[in-house]
Amino acid sequence: MSTSQRRSATKPGQVALDQAEAVIVDQYTRLVRLAYLTLPHTLGRHRRVLVAHALVQRALPGFRVGRIASRAPEPRVPEQRRGISDPAVAIVRARVLRSALAHDRRPRGWPGFLPPPRTLRPTLPVVWGLRLFPRAGSGEEVALGQILSEVPAPARAAFVLLQLEGLPRSEVVELLGAAGVPRPKQVLRAACNVQESAGKATETLLRSREFDACSVQTRPTDLLRRRRRHQLAWLTAGIVALCCAVLLTGVGDTTAGNTSRTAGTRPTISPAELLRTSRDTWADTSRVDFTAWPARGARTDDDALLTRALSAWTDPRPGTRVGVAKATTSEPPPRNTQLLYAGVVGQEAVVLFHDGRRVVRYGEPLDPSGDPSLDISRSDEADVTTAAALVVSRKAGKARYLTAPWIAEAQTRDLLAPNSPGRPLDVSDEGVTDAVSEPPGKGACDSLPVLQLRSSSKIVEKHAFLVADLGALTPVHLSYTPLPGTGAPPRQPREATSSTALQSWAHTACQLPGLRQSGVRAVNQWDYAEQDLPEQGGSAVWSCTRASTWRGPGDVLVQFRTSAASATAPAKVVGQARSTAACSRFGQHVVASAPWTAGSGRHYLLAAGSREVEGIDVTGDVKTTERGRTLAVKAPRSPDVKVRARLRDGERLDEVGSRPVR
Repeated sequence: MSTSQRRSATKPGQVALDQAEAVIVDQYTRLVRLAYLTLPHTLGRHRRVLVAHALVQRALPGFRVGRIASRAPEPRVPEQRRGISDPAVAIVRARVLRSALAHDRRPRGWPGFLPPPRTLRPTLPVVWGLRLFPRAGSGEEVALGQILSEVPAPARAAFVLLQLEGLPRSEVVELLGAAGVPRPKQVLRAACNVQESAGKATETLLRSREFDACSVQTRPTDLLRRRRRHQLAWLTAGIVALCCAVLLTGVGDTTAGNTSRTAGTRPTISPAELLRTSRDTWADTSRVDFTAWPARGARTDDDALLTRALSAWTDPRPGTRVGVAKATTSEPPPRNTQLLYAGVVGQEAVVLFHDGRRVVRYGEPLDPSGDPSLDISRSDEADVTTAAALVVSRKAGKARYLTAPWIAEAQTRDLLAPNSPGRPLDVSDEGVTDAVSEPPGKGACDSLPVLQLRSSSKIVEKHAFLVADLGALTPVHLSYTPLPGTGAPPRQPREATSSTALQSWAHTACQLPGLRQSGVRAVNQWDYAEQDLPEQGGSAVWSCTRASTWRGPGDVLVQFRTSAASATAPAKVVGQARSTAACSRFGQHVVASAPWTAGSGRHYLLAAGSREVEGIDVTGDVKTTERGRTLAVKAPRSPDVKVRARLRDGERLDEVGSRPVR
């Protein structure tokens, strides 16, 4: 029997070596993309690229598929799907999946402080002196990546098999089983939930260069850090040689007693224990938040200042002004505290810390007679927008910000001037901005300044967004969800930088001062319905404004504005609710009503629902039923009514909140 015949003569559950090699070469890009998307996001983009290539290259078997074939039936591949007729494709794909899913798995009894054993084995390819990462995509790709990072790896793999590979659900279940995934049907259901959250354009997004680990950019590693490591290596070698010489001469015994330190509990961590991130980390990580901020400022090595800041955080001395944001703890700094900034801003020395859940600002006047201050705000689960800036100084109604290292451009704009362009904002080399006027207090609302920031193309292309100062250290992210289009899929919140978004926000901006110091992390303006008014009265837009807090719950305002109103006239609040899921991705259906008076003096009851509403029922002073998403019926001036909507799936939906007392 010839060599080729021996290679082709495989039993069920086996794959010939030449067949597997052909599959890997032919499907290499798709297999690498599958591995890259399945691997944990905590690896960072550089490491994920290298590991994805290594897993695909190691998927080449001998003459047997071994445990993959023995633990699950061989996946079936349709003959005509995308030209694949070789079942070896499914077997190689299962090998890649199994390896990707097991990459960060620890064996039973493995010490928790050690990394998973698979990460300790050196594998090819190896890259020295360069960082590799896929080219940046748009904001939609970044949003999809964030969604995928929040689900388990098996669900990510199933999602990619459904959307990218186009496999039927039955084949996905079979392939997951072949890859050793327990309860694959439950995993498939989780992947379908991800698909609903991500929208219908996911296949196009998954094929974008944001997730293409075969088309990468290169950047050098931290050159200064490499130089310091080189110098440190020589210094360490010299110290070791000196210690050996001392030990040989017997001096070590006499000096040992003098080098011991008295053990004891210290009241605070020391400056030497603070975490410091290197300057290039933000460009090579999938976790773009405060953990990617480097330590900046001219006084990061001032141990005396850092010690005073840590001591004030641990136990503020009398006279220290302490401000703790809503739903934020003031417990002392933990061991994983990270230094973000230490320097002089204006007439004050400022230190910024981050401990994974909170950001802390310590300030002390340069004048020794002044009292220091300490401010603490929540920052858990921050992202590219909510970790984009921190308030570093407040004085005389103006604030200065320390921007994130991925911010390439900063502007200011007035939400009450939607047609005016943004004004450039100067930023120092350290990332500190010039002073920006704070928003007005509750009541006065002549202007409402916000920051418009643009991310570096290294992490996302053409991504600009708005943040507003509502009194905490972390500015609040402002977003916008446009009106539903005819036949279009449900729209996700997007950045509030388009002309339509700015015009909508101009009617809601004056509601923002009422949210000061309330622990808000993001506010979304959702224009959920448009309605023609009776008696040719023009049109109206219904909006739901949701303020989401760091602790989870959110408050909503339902507002109503007409085309006859001026461009910046505040919208009329017609409903409100507190601590609710309404107007979020977990509460995507809404209905509300409002009384309205036509130019003729006649009174009407108006109601409108979101895209899944197919009918509206009214009881009370007005009794009527209307098909469709909007309703307009003659009514008393201030009717006492109950409004409910009928959804397409047969469910009933109550009106959001209640109208304020008039």
